[in-house]
Amino acid sequence: MRDFFIMKILKLKDHHWEAVVKIYQDGIDTKNATFRSQVPTWKNWNENHHLHSRFVAIENEIIIGWCAIAPVSKRDAYKGVAEVSVYVSLNSLEKGIGNKLLQQLINSSEENEIWTLYSSLFPENIGSVKLHLKNDFKLIGIREKIAQQDGVWRDTVLYERRSKKF
Repeated sequence: MRDFFIMKILKLKDHHWEAVVKIYQDGIDTKNATFRSQVPTWKNWNENHHLHSRFVAIENEIIIGWCAIAPVSKRDAYKGVAEVSVYVSLNSLEKGIGNKLLQQLINSSEENEIWTLYSSLFPENIGSVKLHLKNDFKLIGIREKIAQQDGVWRDTVLYERRSKKF
C-alpha cells in the first residue's frame, strides 16, 4: 500500500519557530545556504522580515520547509524590494517543496506590493539556483570573494525577479 502525504502551506507564526530553527540550522551546517553561523532569535528574525509573505510547508503535521522575505532597505524608494529566503528540510529535498514555497511567496509578495524579489546564493547550491531560474529569476551578477566562511573566501550569485504586475 502506498503512503499518501498531504502537504499544506500555512503562514509562519511564532509557534512554528522551534521547527523552523532546526531547518535553518541544517542550512547553516551545509555551508551552502547562508554565511550565518547561528540562527537568529525569533525576536531578531521577526523584526527583520516582512510580517506578510512568510510561510511554512507542513507534511503530515511536520514542518518540512519555510520561506520569508526581508526588506532590502528602510528607504521608501525601495519599499517594494525584498530578499528571499527558502529553506527545506534535508530529509525533504527534491520533492518540489521549495518550488511550492517560492510560488506562494511570489504570489503573496505581489499581493503586498513587492515589485522586485532578489536572492543572493552560493553558486555551488545548484538546487537553489535551479529553483530560482524555474521561477523566472534572472542572474544579475556575481559577487566575487564577497565574504569569508571559515576562513575561505566565497562568491555569491545574485538573482532577481521583477513582478509583471508593477
